[in-house]
Amino acid sequence: MNDQLPDPALLRGLTQARLGRRDALRLFGAAGGAALVAGCGGIAAQGKKTDTSKSAVKQYWSKQKETGQLVWANWPLYLDTKGKSDHPSLDQFQQQTGIQVKYLEVVQDNGPFFAKVQPTLSQGQYCGFDLAVISSGIYFNKFRDLGFIVPLDQDRLTNFRKYGAQKFQNEPFDPGNVYSIPWQAGFTGIGYNPEKTGKQIKSWQDLNDPKLAGHIGLFANNEDLPNCALLAIGVDPLKSTESDWRKAADWLNKMKPLVRNFYSQNYINALATGDLWVSMAWSGDIFQQNLSGKAIGQKLEFVIPEEGGLLWTDNFLILKGTKNAVSAMKLMDYYYQPKVAAEVTEWVNYISPVPDAQQVVEQHAAAATGGDKKYLDAVAHSYATFPKSSVYDQTTIGFTPKAGSQLDKWNSIFEPVYQS
Repeated sequence: MNDQLPDPALLRGLTQARLGRRDALRLFGAAGGAALVAGCGGIAAQGKKTDTSKSAVKQYWSKQKETGQLVWANWPLYLDTKGKSDHPSLDQFQQQTGIQVKYLEVVQDNGPFFAKVQPTLSQGQYCGFDLAVISSGIYFNKFRDLGFIVPLDQDRLTNFRKYGAQKFQNEPFDPGNVYSIPWQAGFTGIGYNPEKTGKQIKSWQDLNDPKLAGHIGLFANNEDLPNCALLAIGVDPLKSTESDWRKAADWLNKMKPLVRNFYSQNYINALATGDLWVSMAWSGDIFQQNLSGKAIGQKLEFVIPEEGGLLWTDNFLILKGTKNAVSAMKLMDYYYQPKVAAEVTEWVNYISPVPDAQQVVEQHAAAATGGDKKYLDAVAHSYATFPKSSVYDQTTIGFTPKAGSQLDKWNSIFEPVYQS
């Protein structure tokens, strides 16, 4: 397949304002924390566990035919864009393959999207979407455990195996990439304004400083917040026990008098204006905010704390009942070509799962001038887009409680921290 894309500098002005997936949620009104909590208890849907044996998967894919169509559900503003509706990399895919893609920005949070498709998928019927981008964690597990995901045809993942980062080739939540490959990824750590804090922030424990009282932000959700609290008290989330969860909640409760607010999505604005001095943060948000040049004083800093941070991925999933499975596989693998991956990264500013895309961005930077050059240089060498292996080594995917009694217990311990 020809993987040549037009020079992105010719497609749009690189210095125009851009928003990533999580930043976009503020514009679309999705309440991330609240949506994540809703429906996270016992699973009511009836699902049948998927047979992932080699023979069953081979039999399924032997029956799939190319249809020339595809419906792709993604998050808002999570793909390279020209104008209001054109997506250069997607346009190129359609031209090369003849596959017509209906691209819909309908995943405004994992929970509401799950609720939207669950009734149809539970009946084993086509939900209207062939391909969806879903985050690692509770809802990924729900889709998988209910049998709502089609096991991938590993023989069609040529580019993924060749160019995909080793970090993403065998993820703990999906060993062997049976069901998924990453779309983009990011870190959860600490963002802060050094002009306000007057010092470097290096540790989760630094958030307990009374001098920061009233200017500390934490996340209002049941995945990032609990896992970061476990890291703060020196516990590996993946090995944590109920006793550890209670200790982590105690640590958070002791900090609550110092906390300005528990945020769903809008913490970055508070950091930029100086209302917050330090906060739990997503790597791409801090990087994008600094590129916008709108933060007061010095630029914001992002750090993976000494105790560790979180690595999350947003993943391609083919949904049960799909009518266009072969088209979905072709598109997934298409985005693992370095030149295509680079075009996406230059827009969305989150971690590319394709390390070789960095060289392409560097080439674009070398050929650019002025603001475009400065912007592309930043993208090519950022922790938020192409982190070094040493940064990955400081992170964990965190613990995801199993739906049912374990998740109910987890929520009963942590929800009161940020809901009261």
